[in-house]
Amino acid sequence: VHVVESGGGVVQPGDSLRLSCTASRATLDFYAVGWFCQAPGKEREVVASVSSAGSTFYADSVKGRFTVSRDSAKNSAYLQMNNLKREDTAVYYCATSGDYTPDPLKNVDDATYWGQGTQVTVSS
Repeated sequence: VHVVESGGGVVQPGDSLRLSCTASRATLDFYAVGWFCQAPGKEREVVASVSSAGSTFYADSVKGRFTVSRDSAKNSAYLQMNNLKREDTAVYYCATSGDYTPDPLKNVDDATYWGQGTQVTVSS
């Protein structure tokens, strides 16, 4: 599974961004998909994820602001990020499980295939 993210950029506090994740050589719906972030000097951590069965998980810091979704027709997954805060600044990664996974990804170790990451910078 080859995973590619896109959609990062520089935005101001309160703005929105949508990150996209596509996969080649695989049907993304089969896998659990997770969005992870890594800020400078910090460990990579889960932001939001959707399982193969469609259940979702959100980190407490993004609940009510971020939404994870899929589009089967486009073989894609998305992370809609609203009301962005400076502390959301990080490299964001899309990752998938290695097989059908009925539970959302909650840890870095749960993911098998990783994208290259896309930078999100929130600054005024």
